[in-house]
Amino acid sequence: MKDTVRVIAFDADDTLWETQTFFDSAEDRLCSILSDYGDPQYIKAELFKTETQNMDELGYGVMAFTLSMIETALRLSADRIPAARIAEIYDIGRNLLRIPATPFPGVADTLERIANSHRYRMIVVTKGNMLDQENKVGRSGLKQFFDHVEIVSDKNEKTYSDLLKFLDVKAEELLMVGNSFKSDIAPVLEVGGYGAYIPFHTTWQHERTDEYDHPKLFRLSAFSDLEGLVL
Repeated sequence: MKDTVRVIAFDADDTLWETQTFFDSAEDRLCSILSDYGDPQYIKAELFKTETQNMDELGYGVMAFTLSMIETALRLSADRIPAARIAEIYDIGRNLLRIPATPFPGVADTLERIANSHRYRMIVVTKGNMLDQENKVGRSGLKQFFDHVEIVSDKNEKTYSDLLKFLDVKAEELLMVGNSFKSDIAPVLEVGGYGAYIPFHTTWQHERTDEYDHPKLFRLSAFSDLEGLVL
């Protein structure tokens, strides 16, 4: 693989820095605000239903999540929820736009060593709201290591096929590093690329999928293990 790969692409959220735990905490806060309308399991199920229905129009990210929270609150309360509670839900979303994007331990050092090898082009491929993702990349302090940041509406086989054309590389010349088997790994394997899978301890329900073994799949325990794979 080392002699074949020319581009290493990195997922951002929950691969380079922590994100999902902040969303999990936001859901818990929403359940507290909406406790008059159901228990936490019910509220979370209804929120996910709303998110799923909105995905084609709103996509992913904080903006979509916030609108889905507000829509869920209005639906469950039959539009009777007090404005003050809607304001609280709005604040949950605003606070998610300010999460620190602090790199996981070992991420910066590993990226620096790979970059200093001058063997690969290094890019970020992330989905979500463009401004929010750009801001997180900036806050992370990692932008210096990347040749390009690609923010996409979704991650599927077409996304990666289009990315290969943009980068002007063959599928076998791409290694994708990420925590989501569904978004970061499976589509890349399907188009013929390599995948380095680094699971995170929590996963959004929409990203859960069956996993499988593959000749071009590498399962890593920590981000720092990537160095031994590519150098």
